[in-house]
Amino acid sequence: MSEPITPIPESSLARSVFGPLGGVIEIGAVNRTGTWELSKVSVGEFIANRHDDVTAMLDGIRSVCQFSDSAMGIVGELGRFRDHEVPAAFLLLWSGGLEAVPQDLAELEEPLRVHRMCRMAADLQLTHFLQALITAAIVAGTETGRGAEDIAKILGIAADLADESGRSAPGQIFRMWRVAHLPGILRPGSDAPESGKAGFRAYDQALERLLDR
Repeated sequence: MSEPITPIPESSLARSVFGPLGGVIEIGAVNRTGTWELSKVSVGEFIANRHDDVTAMLDGIRSVCQFSDSAMGIVGELGRFRDHEVPAAFLLLWSGGLEAVPQDLAELEEPLRVHRMCRMAADLQLTHFLQALITAAIVAGTETGRGAEDIAKILGIAADLADESGRSAPGQIFRMWRVAHLPGILRPGSDAPESGKAGFRAYDQALERLLDR
């Protein structure tokens, strides 16, 4: 394995991956209700029903990011994969404040508002998740061809977890990631090292072949 190209601590890389992934799980549990009534959300039941997919996704993350047991343990520390309530405030956070905060906070729990927040949150958190996966894979020195294939599979699982309707298609998430993150990394004045820029360009090209068809 090649030496990391940047001195980013493994724990920071893991948190950047598992943070948005926790949002994806919560969003998926809300979408799974089909009514967007927060009182009917069960994260524990959602995880149990999708156990095989969640396990495959976490195994893929460990492999492509080359995370240690300690880094993978951050999933448990964050607590998003345990049964817990999903208040409207969480969805407001995951969706980047799309909805204006009403004077009566209970209005945030209206199904129409919840549905809107879930749609925005899925787009935003899956895009952050993809950026974090690619960054961690580059830092780990994972070979680009294999890494891109693994990331495409991981993203496919995550997108389906977020929204089983197929709205959050991996190709769409890839295109949003490319316009949201790559210009800032690749611009001439960026503080990203040239080796890092080359890594992102390589993943962009490899993922384009796999996802943007």
